[in-house]
Amino acid sequence: MVSLLDRVRGQPAPQPNEPEPEPEEFYKEMTLQEHLEELRTRLIYALLAIAVGFVIGLALAFPTMRLIIRMSGIERLYAITPTESFITYTKVALYLGIGFAMPMIVYQLVRFLAPGLTRKEKRYLYRALPFVSIMFVAGVVFAFFVLVPRALSFLSHFGGSVFEAQFRAEEVVSFYMTLLLWVGVVFELPVVIFILAKLGIVSAKRLASLRKFAILIIAVAAALITPTPDPFNMFLVAAPMYFLYELGVLLARFAKPV
Repeated sequence: MVSLLDRVRGQPAPQPNEPEPEPEEFYKEMTLQEHLEELRTRLIYALLAIAVGFVIGLALAFPTMRLIIRMSGIERLYAITPTESFITYTKVALYLGIGFAMPMIVYQLVRFLAPGLTRKEKRYLYRALPFVSIMFVAGVVFAFFVLVPRALSFLSHFGGSVFEAQFRAEEVVSFYMTLLLWVGVVFELPVVIFILAKLGIVSAKRLASLRKFAILIIAVAAALITPTPDPFNMFLVAAPMYFLYELGVLLARFAKPV
C-alpha cells in the first residue's frame, strides 16, 4: 500500500517483493461513504468546540469590547439600531469562540487527513500541533497590540478637517476581530511550511526559487487582509508575512523528509 503523501509526491508503489514500511491494515482504504462520514464526524467535533468557545466568549465579550475601545483609542462606540448592541455582543462571543476552538479545529483537520498517512508521518504531524497553536496566539497578540490599533488610528484621523469619526459598534468589532483571526492564521505559515517539508511535499530549494511569486502573493494577501488603503498598514501586514515565509524556508532546510 502507498500512503496518501506518497501519491502526492509521485513516488512509485513498492514492488511485491519489497517489505511494507507499515502493516497493510494501517493503510486500510476508505470508501467515499466512509470519507464523508469521517468528514461529518470531524465537522461535528469542530462545531462542538466552537459552541463551547462561544459559551466562554459570552462571559468575556463585554471585557473584550472594553479592551478594544481602550487599545484603539476610540472614546465611544455607537449602536445605531435597536438590535445592534446585542448583535455586536453576540459577534464578539462568536469570534472568541472560533479563536478558542482553533486548536481543536486544526486537530480535527489532522484527524481527517490521518488515514492517508504513515505512522511516522502522523507522529510528526501531531508533534507540530502545539506549535501551530502557539503561532496562532502570537499572530493574534501582534494584531491586537500592533496592527489593528494603528489601522484604526489612521482611519479615525483620516480627513479629520472634514469628517467627525463616529464608529458603529458592530463595524468596529467586525473590523477588529476579523483581522485578529486572519493574522493569527497567517502566523501559522512557518509551521505549515516545515510540516510540508518534513512530509516531502515541498523543499527549501523549491520555495526559494518561488520567492518572487511568494512576494506577489503576500502583497495581494496583505491588501486583502488590511482594511485600510495606506501603504503603512499594508506594510505592517506584509512585512511579518514575508518574514514568516523566509522563516518557513529556513526551517524547511532542517526538515529531513520522513
